[in-house]
Amino acid sequence: MKISNLKISNWRSIVYEEIFFQDLMIFIGQNNHGKSNVLSSILFFFGEINHHYLDFNGDAEELWVEIEFSEISEYENTTFKKYVSSSNKIKVRKTALKNGSFSYNGYIEEATEDWLKESKISDFKKREVAETLPLASFLPIKGAITIEQFKTAQNEYIITNIDDISFNHVLEESNFLGLKNVAKGSFGDLFFIPSVKNASDELNPRGNTLFSQLYSRVINKISEHNPQFKEAKEKIIQLTKILNKTNDDGEINEDRPKDLASLENLLDEELISWNTKIDIQISTPNVDDIFRVGANVSIDDGIKTDISRKGHGLQRALIFALIKAWSKVMKQDREALLNDKDSEVSTRKSSKSTYFIFEEPELFLHPQAQRELFSSLVNLSKDESQVILCTHSSSFLDLEYHKSICIVKKENITNGTKILQYVNDIFIEVDEKKKFNLSYWINPERGELFFAKKVILVEGQTDKTVIPMIAKLLGVFRYDFTIIDCGSKSNIPLYINLLNKFGIKYSAVYDKDHQVNKNPDGLATADKSSKIIEESIEISLGKTHILINDIEEELGMTEKVLSGKAYKAISFVSDENFVLTDTFRQKIIEIFSE
Repeated sequence: MKISNLKISNWRSIVYEEIFFQDLMIFIGQNNHGKSNVLSSILFFFGEINHHYLDFNGDAEELWVEIEFSEISEYENTTFKKYVSSSNKIKVRKTALKNGSFSYNGYIEEATEDWLKESKISDFKKREVAETLPLASFLPIKGAITIEQFKTAQNEYIITNIDDISFNHVLEESNFLGLKNVAKGSFGDLFFIPSVKNASDELNPRGNTLFSQLYSRVINKISEHNPQFKEAKEKIIQLTKILNKTNDDGEINEDRPKDLASLENLLDEELISWNTKIDIQISTPNVDDIFRVGANVSIDDGIKTDISRKGHGLQRALIFALIKAWSKVMKQDREALLNDKDSEVSTRKSSKSTYFIFEEPELFLHPQAQRELFSSLVNLSKDESQVILCTHSSSFLDLEYHKSICIVKKENITNGTKILQYVNDIFIEVDEKKKFNLSYWINPERGELFFAKKVILVEGQTDKTVIPMIAKLLGVFRYDFTIIDCGSKSNIPLYINLLNKFGIKYSAVYDKDHQVNKNPDGLATADKSSKIIEESIEISLGKTHILINDIEEELGMTEKVLSGKAYKAISFVSDENFVLTDTFRQKIIEIFSE
């Protein structure tokens, strides 16, 4: 199963947010806007972290995180049968109170009729009442009716008359699966890789590390199939038994070494005044643990050392290698489970899903390595795992996965952290999508627009070079604004469409293109392009700034420029005799205002 929907209420900076999940989720945004709070809410739900009174938003006395799971497998359907909806989904809420208590509650499909509700059984189970109900034929013929008998009658009636019964999806009052606490791992295996993590921790062959789990699987397989291993294991067990005072039947062990008995007697003599005796018993060791305790991992990249002596980039790469290896192993387990008809599916109260959460995976990696890692994470998300990450790198953004992108913003304390995402197709027409992809990929740094506080859309390179140059001269330049060279005037509406969908603020700067030498057809074409831009603007997000005819005319360049426009415009502005007109000055100030 996979997360399909996440709702968060009063968790840290989040007052209330609903997020629609894909197999790959990418949370981006400026610092201190709440990205980590989204990730920590998931960790809280999965039991990886405990809540603290500081986790409650404002004066809230209650917080909760609710997750809806979809793609429920046959195995999980059996495990969580009570909670699987008719649309094959499971929804669970984890609620915490400021007094430190918490609970898990699942949503169940409950019949609208009170006498079919499990929570109302006590109101209807008396025989004189129960026999007047439509489910009477499913009840025992005589005697007092127990709660379990009435519940069985409800279930049988519902199964028999399913098409004639209406249901509500309601949050159960009792605990999820009837448990006070849901054990870690019940919803699947979750691995969290924070922004700063020591790779040597994950290479530890002991504990619950990734390497330990992978290594343990190997040792277990050797233990099961290798004859020498089995023989050695049996010898160790027999040697352990010889050392104990009594055998398995409780009889005195005649073969016990006398040195052990001598040690016990020596200690007994010293404890005579305490009326106490010493009995040395040897527990049978887990032979597999012997191979864990003695295991050490070295890394040889030309110089053989432990991982802590390697660079942060290699340490990060090793962690990701362990994750990918674990993902492959889990996939093999899932396939084996599906093929094993004798597996005790119904007795296990847990899912075999896998979730990976990465905090700033781009750290310590050069740009090419970042792009390679992103490709690996995409493949990981396609391999029945779910990948969730927060990042500051545009290398982890791809319009093909625009439904995965969530922009995290916090405009003010009152409204808290907000999530901006668009889960429908951005472009309706195929040709429009192809055209935009072409212009987008000419310059990959355009991905920065998703991180910007505001985006300034311009027609070409001259505008992109000169406008920020003048803004710096005027002291109004903003580094948290991104300037996008759209490639042409006709491409600007495509970018406006994208920014509208994600709720990103913008300014569209374009040329009026009414030069004196233009013929009527040229003027009509220019006006048509201008009209399309104006009609694309979402007033609450953006506005337009129109240059007289083009930027050269705004600058006062009288010489006609046919080539090298950007260079000649820079030279013109850099000249000590350059004078900025009041009109253009005001336009630049407006372009760089919020």
